[in-house]
Amino acid sequence: MKTPTVNPETFPKKWWVIDAREAVLGRLSSTAARLLIGKHKKTYDPSHDHGDNVIIINAEKVVFTGNKREDMRYFNHSQYPGGWRNLSVDQVMKSRPGFPLRHAILGMLPHNTLGRHMAQKLHIYDGDQHPHTAQKPEPATIR
Repeated sequence: MKTPTVNPETFPKKWWVIDAREAVLGRLSSTAARLLIGKHKKTYDPSHDHGDNVIIINAEKVVFTGNKREDMRYFNHSQYPGGWRNLSVDQVMKSRPGFPLRHAILGMLPHNTLGRHMAQKLHIYDGDQHPHTAQKPEPATIR
């Protein structure tokens, strides 16, 4: 007798929408990562992508607890002499409001080809509108 497995191509995928208004960054990120990975389904398998698509709206209104707005820094280097950048959360939020949220969620996904495939199903928007109404996304609650 063979063990039944679910084929990822034939398994139905859902669309979830999460409102980031007044949501704490860490709790929102862990909920989104859980939905992207597929841990909420009983057919979860770490070697397959059974996760759903996630839409996050109002990304600029996410809340940071403690002193993270002042203390947390994003470091980047261009590999050229003097090409380093060390930006605070406020500096990053002015130019790219969804970056801290995307950075936190991608850090919770697997760091391999499967994780990159899961990351393509994440859609982050600054306002409260998104172009995915045809997919009929369901609202997800933040745990």
